[in-house]
Amino acid sequence: MSSSFFGLRNPVKLVIAIVVCNLAGFLGSFVTQTGPGSWYAQLVKPEINPPSFVFAPVWTTLFILMGIALYLVWMEGTNRWVVRRALTIFGVQLGLNVLWSYAFFGFQSPLLGLIDIVALWFAIIATIVVFYRVNRTAAYLLIPYLLWVTFAAFLNYRILVLNLMIFMPSI
Repeated sequence: MSSSFFGLRNPVKLVIAIVVCNLAGFLGSFVTQTGPGSWYAQLVKPEINPPSFVFAPVWTTLFILMGIALYLVWMEGTNRWVVRRALTIFGVQLGLNVLWSYAFFGFQSPLLGLIDIVALWFAIIATIVVFYRVNRTAAYLLIPYLLWVTFAAFLNYRILVLNLMIFMPSI
């Protein structure tokens, strides 16, 4: 039986998994400007848009949950085909997560952001399905992420619609 730390088989892998997921948020933060005078601050936002200070703690929590889920699947053994497939799909959705910040904020395009977040939503569903086959707890840990991205997709869509005239060239 392998030794454990607080019941963890490999705490180093847990830390790596959580850091990798939070790194995605860090990479996205390079282009995410929401303060006064920013492009985002000038947009019309839906009435249910949360205040800016809500996003960082929510995303940090979600990235930690994603990291724990990643760890649980990773610990099932990368020698198994289903685990490798699950990790690959997870990597795709994590990449789409980072890409959203660049599409929406970097290119200042709610349309590109919406296209990306719809793809991200489906990638999260695929990740949950394949994680469920490997480790059910890991799949369940991704449900808050799916719910938040569903909400974020709605916000993205509403921002696009509310600001459509800004994005359309004048005729």
